Amino acid sequence: MASEIKVDTIVNAGGDNDTGIDLATNDQILLKVANATRLTMNATGQTTIVGEGGTTTTSLQGGLIKVRCLASMADNSIYGSSNVSSLGDDGTGQLGFNFTNNMANRNYSTMQTGVYADTTGFYTSGQTAIETDEVTLKAGDAAGSAYDMNPFSMAVAGDLA
Repeated sequence: MASEIKVDTIVNAGGDNDTGIDLATNDQILLKVANATRLTMNATGQTTIVGEGGTTTTSLQGGLIKVRCLASMADNSIYGSSNVSSLGDDGTGQLGFNFTNNMANRNYSTMQTGVYADTTGFYTSGQTAIETDEVTLKAGDAAGSAYDMNPFSMAVAGDLA
């Protein structure tokens, strides 16, 4: 049998109720700060946060970075990452990022940037393959030639499977 805690309000140590939790229904928990709802979590795990100015809400799950990696395209080494199991060398200026946990679909966004050791900057970055279990990104120099960036940074936002 599952345990339950049922309360109307949790009062902070100062004795007021500026910070508390109201159990509005059986499947929804509302976190109140200064008597205004700021965070809503429901039984399905959906969490929304009131945005700046208090007029909009943002889905916490959809707005979080699900994959991130700082790597070297030159030797396929990972300097730091989250949700990346390995890298795949797909040729000069192309690196595949294999996810530890898959994305729910192929409708996610990637962001990437790299460093080119020349004052002309780097020409391009983009996707060559986008799958639920990996994304392959490319980079090139200012002339448009494929180039192995070091470091190369990427992030993915979207829904995990």
